[in-house]
Amino acid sequence: MILALDVGNTNIVVGVFQGARLEACWRLSTTQPRTADELGILLHQLFGHLQLDPSRVGVAVVASVVPPLTSTVEDMLEKYFHIRPLVVGPGIRTGIDIRYDHPREVGADRIVNAVAALEHYGGPCIVVDFGTATTFDAIAADGAYLGGAIAPGIGISTEALFQKAAKLPRVELVRPLKAIGKSTVASMQAGIVIGFAGQVDELVRRIAAELGGRPTVIATGGLASLIAGETTTIDHVDDLLTLKGLLILHERNKDAGAGSEPAPTGN
Repeated sequence: MILALDVGNTNIVVGVFQGARLEACWRLSTTQPRTADELGILLHQLFGHLQLDPSRVGVAVVASVVPPLTSTVEDMLEKYFHIRPLVVGPGIRTGIDIRYDHPREVGADRIVNAVAALEHYGGPCIVVDFGTATTFDAIAADGAYLGGAIAPGIGISTEALFQKAAKLPRVELVRPLKAIGKSTVASMQAGIVIGFAGQVDELVRRIAAELGGRPTVIATGGLASLIAGETTTIDHVDDLLTLKGLLILHERNKDAGAGSEPAPTGN
């Protein structure tokens, strides 16, 4: 089995693959500080809950945008799964040309998403990832990663609103019935959901104009389904895009023993 971990600022998404088939998927909160022992015991409990044998995990691949947790996850995998993971970063084979001014600045999750989007949907394409930040990534027709845009995420934006506006309550994020809310809650839901959908549509339109052609637009992340329903530009919602990308990167690096040995160098 292959263990894939997407370590984000808000959640750690864990996927267990048997070949290309996803056997299990869990979303854990990114709690700092969290020890290797805490993570290891938690994962073993989750495996046990689904009657999966953790000793069958032979490979692990990790994408992390939380540097303090990266080494913790590596230590956990070595101690509890006896694996040296493939960690997405400079030196691994991605199969795409990264045309960014400073390629090392690109978040691991953005590269993984680009790899998966290109493999499953082809280029040109745009990936919109609704995470702690909302990221927009442009992949050209020839498969090159060109860059994109980064905006404040829905969660942190709404949390700032709740904290700074004393009379505004925390609300459930659901699809609004109308743009004109008839209550404070309905007004906030309209402003948040439709407002972010408008942000997505405008940025996608501008990125698409610069890309040329008719790029496929893929949304992923925790709130992708909610926001995508209010947009006019998103073609597909793929909640597993990042995990799929991690699986692809494992395949592209396994000939060098990546996932159980140190990551290879080179493109």
